[in-house]
Amino acid sequence: MIVTQLPALQVVVPLIAAPLCLLLSRRSIVWAVAFLASAASFVVAVLLLVRVLEEDIVSYNFGGWAAPWGIEYRVDVVNAFVLIIVTAISTLVLFFARQSVQQEVEGKKQPLFYSAWLLCLTGLTGIAITGDAFNLFVFLEISSLSSYVLIAFGKDRRALTASYQYLVMGTIGATFILIGVGLLYMMTGTLNLADLSGRLPAVSATRTVQTALAFLVVGIGLKLALFPLHLWLPNAYAFAPSAVTAFFAATATKVAVYVLLRFLFTVFGAAFAFEVMPLGIIFVVLGAAAVLSTSVVAIFQDDIKRMLAYSSVAQIGYMILGISMSSVAGLTASIVHLFNHALMKGGLFLALGCIAYQMGGARLGVLAGSGYRIPWTMAAFLIGSLSLIGVPLTAGFISKWLIIQAALERGWWPILVVVIIGSLLSVVYVWRVLEMAYLRRRLETDTSVVTEAPLSLLVPTWILITANVYFGIDTGLTVGIAEKAASVLMANAP
Repeated sequence: MIVTQLPALQVVVPLIAAPLCLLLSRRSIVWAVAFLASAASFVVAVLLLVRVLEEDIVSYNFGGWAAPWGIEYRVDVVNAFVLIIVTAISTLVLFFARQSVQQEVEGKKQPLFYSAWLLCLTGLTGIAITGDAFNLFVFLEISSLSSYVLIAFGKDRRALTASYQYLVMGTIGATFILIGVGLLYMMTGTLNLADLSGRLPAVSATRTVQTALAFLVVGIGLKLALFPLHLWLPNAYAFAPSAVTAFFAATATKVAVYVLLRFLFTVFGAAFAFEVMPLGIIFVVLGAAAVLSTSVVAIFQDDIKRMLAYSSVAQIGYMILGISMSSVAGLTASIVHLFNHALMKGGLFLALGCIAYQMGGARLGVLAGSGYRIPWTMAAFLIGSLSLIGVPLTAGFISKWLIIQAALERGWWPILVVVIIGSLLSVVYVWRVLEMAYLRRRLETDTSVVTEAPLSLLVPTWILITANVYFGIDTGLTVGIAEKAASVLMANAP
């Protein structure tokens, strides 16, 4: 039955569609194949989440080889939630990309563009669903290599430099991860994540296992843009095509956060990671530094994509603060923020894509009077910005409120101060954009006629922006799933 094949289909569908895009010449057909493959992946992810909520764990063994001898795809509520985020964002952004890519990518290169997109989707879903450490590394490389290609499609020649910089940093991160996985295999003789969690306690006192954890944290930290390992991210986001930036901002770093959660809590265990090893204090320091320092840097950016890129590093800092608490409440806050940040940054970058499409750029200088020239686009940016700040009745508020609650539960009052200051700093850099859009008049010499963005761009943008409001009011689904996911992570800890 097809239901039993859902874990395999999650990866196989975009993987098969990727080379098919290269074989097709008509751009409309290529886009349709990519969009339908992504939509099918989303449907599979929804069905997997439904199954997991009923059965707790869905396991799929390739080739009839049972774990830990064969490769296992293992789905619980944690990665099922991540799969929903990745596939939903990919589908929405691909709908946006149909018209956006026409302007930003040469026609003859579009089959390669969509092929690389589907390979990236394959890698991200594979990372989330696999239960094998080496298989995770393979999917990580698939997503990384395709990411370098997608960034290089940017119109600005600096996109090539940004792609190369990301390649160098990504390769270093992947090397660290591979070394960490190799050390774990040397000490346990297994690569299955569930099997690793059972065998590691017997050898956890060795320096080899401690070194493996250090290598994995640094490698994953590079992939998720953990401060101060984030230097590749601003340029990558700034010079990539608009659709690519929205896709990456909402998915890539979120999958990396999931990998960090999986290794820390499922494989090594919270006791080892946060009591034997001093990761708690390290994450608190790095998370707080990310929130405060990169928010300050964002204030001084004239390129709005770079501004939001630095903001993304700050938002990752909030997730790290939640993880550092090593509690169900802290993990719940991090997982909820993982979801909500995908909504807010996806919506904001799509709104920026609309601005760039209509006005030829996304720098502050071109936005004078844009609130009245492109009202629907700027209204979307306004609501997304309110969510980013954490205004009540938005998804961003829920995330920060949960982080504050988790911190107070632990008695960590300084975290409350960090969250408040970070929110105030986000008001400053967001205000610079909104002031230019609504309070500045365009120059008299600017006689250009700017109309509202096409519906094909506005519809996916507003879907994500509306979701920011909906999940800021009705939190039952997101918080409920996040609480269950956090409980699973803490319960699975050896």
